[in-house]
Amino acid sequence: MTNGISNTGPVGPSYATPVKGRVDEAKPKATSAAGGDKIDFSAEAARLIAEPGFDATKVAAIKQAIASGNYPLDSKRIAENFVALEKMISHTAPSDPASGG
Repeated sequence: MTNGISNTGPVGPSYATPVKGRVDEAKPKATSAAGGDKIDFSAEAARLIAEPGFDATKVAAIKQAIASGNYPLDSKRIAENFVALEKMISHTAPSDPASGG
């Protein structure tokens, strides 16, 4: 049997048999609140952590506009973005001689 990663050399018996007992050792251990570490954030950091990473009011307004059919779509801009995306994909994808690309 060869090493499946590098395809070199035999795989020894210690690699072929599972090690028992390690699953339980890998589980995180619960720490008590009294003995655990404590992090104190500044007021600014606590405020930034508490606020969402998006404008909830704007999201709600867009959802409402979509639901009522009043969300404006610029088909020309959408098409231009698809063309740009296709160009980016075609430049990064490996060429396939069978498909002529």
